[in-house]
Amino acid sequence: MTEVRSGLSADAGRQVRWGVALAVLVAGMFMSILDVTIVNVAIPTIQNDFGTTVEDVQWVANAYTLALGVVVPLSGWLGDRFGHGRVYVLSVLGFAFGSALCGLAWDLNSLVVFRILQAVPGGIIPVITLTMVYRIVPKEKIGTAMGMYGLGIVFAPAVGPTLGGYLVEYVDWRLIFFINVPIGVLGAVAAVLVLPRFAPGPRRRFDVWGFLAVAGGLFALLLALSEGESWGWTSYEIVMLLILSAVCLALFVVIELEVDEPLLDVRIFRYWQFTNSLVLISLMSVALFSGLFYVSLYLQQAQGLGAFETGLVMLPQAIATGVMMPISGRLYDRLGPRLPAVVGLVLVAVGTYLMAELRVETPRDHVMWLLVLRGFGMGLAMMPIMTGGLAAVPPSRVSEASAFNNVVQRTAAALGVAVLTAMLTANQAQTMADRAALIPDGSVAPAVGTPDSPPLLGLYAWYQQLGGQVYVSALDQLFLVTAVISVLGVLGALLLRSEVGAASGRRDEPAAEPEPAEVSIPAPRRSPEAGPIGEDQPVAASAPPGRRS
Repeated sequence: MTEVRSGLSADAGRQVRWGVALAVLVAGMFMSILDVTIVNVAIPTIQNDFGTTVEDVQWVANAYTLALGVVVPLSGWLGDRFGHGRVYVLSVLGFAFGSALCGLAWDLNSLVVFRILQAVPGGIIPVITLTMVYRIVPKEKIGTAMGMYGLGIVFAPAVGPTLGGYLVEYVDWRLIFFINVPIGVLGAVAAVLVLPRFAPGPRRRFDVWGFLAVAGGLFALLLALSEGESWGWTSYEIVMLLILSAVCLALFVVIELEVDEPLLDVRIFRYWQFTNSLVLISLMSVALFSGLFYVSLYLQQAQGLGAFETGLVMLPQAIATGVMMPISGRLYDRLGPRLPAVVGLVLVAVGTYLMAELRVETPRDHVMWLLVLRGFGMGLAMMPIMTGGLAAVPPSRVSEASAFNNVVQRTAAALGVAVLTAMLTANQAQTMADRAALIPDGSVAPAVGTPDSPPLLGLYAWYQQLGGQVYVSALDQLFLVTAVISVLGVLGALLLRSEVGAASGRRDEPAAEPEPAEVSIPAPRRSPEAGPIGEDQPVAASAPPGRRS
C-alpha cells in the first residue's frame, strides 16, 4: 500500500489538510477511550438501578475489557483487508450504535451484552487511528501529530471521572452512553469528507490458529486479573486461567514464527527501541491508571467526597496532561525522545512519591497539585516514548506495532491495578490487626463514651476512625511502590535514542529487512479541487532519493 504522508508537507494547503484529518481521527479515538473510565464512575448507580450485587455489576466494565483483548489483535488485519478508511468509519458508527444500545439497556444482562458489542469497534478504533496517523502526517511533523494523538490515550482516561461524575450525579447515568451517538455520527461524516482514503493492502490469509491462540491467551489473562480479588488469587479457577493464558500466548509465538502470513508478526520485537518503548508504556500505564483508580478511592472513601466532587479535584491533572501533549510532540521533533521521556518520568516519580505522605485530613488542594505534577509528567513522557518506539519499526509494520501497543497498554493497566489491589487488601488487613492488638480490652470505651454516646457507640466510632487511618496508610505504601515503578521507567528512558529526527533513522533495523512501504511507484497527483480519493485508489507516495522508478 502506498502512503499519503509524502507530499503533504510540500505546501501549506496540504499541511492544513493533514491537520484537519488528524483532528477527526483524534476525536474518534478520544470517544472510544473515554468510555473506559467514564463508565467506572457510574457502576454504583447502575447497581442501585438494576438491584444487583457488586460482583455482578463489575461485569459492565469487565466484559468491555475482555472483548477488547479479543478484538485488538484483529484490527491490523481488518485494516489491510478492507481499507483503513472504510474500517475506521464503520467502527465509529458501530461504536455509536453500541453506545445507544447500552443507554437503552433494561437490565444488567442486556447491558453486559451491549457493552461487548460496543467494545468490538471500540478496540479497533485506536489501532486503525494510529496506523492512519503515520500514513497521513509528514515524517518531520510526526512528533507534533503524536502529541495531539496522545490526547486520546492519556487525556481521555483522566477527564473521564469528572465528566462521568457530573452526568451520573446531576443528570442520568444513561447519558454517558447516549452522548457518544451524535459524536459518532458526526465523526463518521467528517471522516468521509476529510480523510484521504487508502486502497486495501495485499490480501493476507486470515491466521485462524494464531488468532485463537492470542485471543484465548488474552481473554484468560484479563479474566484472571479482573476476578482474582473476588475469586482468590490462589483459587483453582485463577491458577488454571493463568496457566491457560501462558500456554496460549506461548503457542501464539510458535504459530506466528511458523506461518507464512502471521496475524501479528512477533519478529517485530527484534527492534530494541520498539521493545523498550513497550516496557516503558507498560510501566506508565500502571502509574497512570493506578493513580486514577486509587486517588479516586481515597477522595471518596477516606475524605467522603461525591463522584462529581472527586472528578473536580482530578480535573486539573487532566488539563495539565492535555496542555503538555502538544508541547511534548514539538520537543520530540526538536530533541528526540530521550530528554522529554526522562524529565516526564522523573516528574511522575516525584509526584507519586509525595503522594505516599497522604493523610485522612490532607487538604484537597494539596492532593490536586500533586496530581497536576503527575499530569505534567505523563503528558511530557508518554508520546515521545511511543513515537520513539514506532520510529524504529518499518512503515509496513506500523499496524502490527499499533496493535501490540494497545494490547500492552490495556493488559499492563489491568495487571497493575489487580496486583496493587491485592497488596492494598493484604496491607490493610495486616496493619488493622497490628494496631487493634495494641489496645487492651476495655481501655477504649470508657475514654470515648459520654452520657449521650454510650461506650459501645464510642468504641464503634473509634474503630471507624482507625479503619480510615489504616486504609490511607495502606494507600501510602501503594504509592511508594508506584513511585519505584516510575523510577524504573526513568532508567529505561535513558536507553532511548537522543538524536533529533529519530522517526526516520531506523539505525537499529536489520540490514536484510526490506521496507516495502518506502518502495512505491508514484501515482498521478490529484488536484486540490478533486473530491475525496476513492477507496480503491491508492494515494501517491514518494520514494527516497535514488530509489524512484
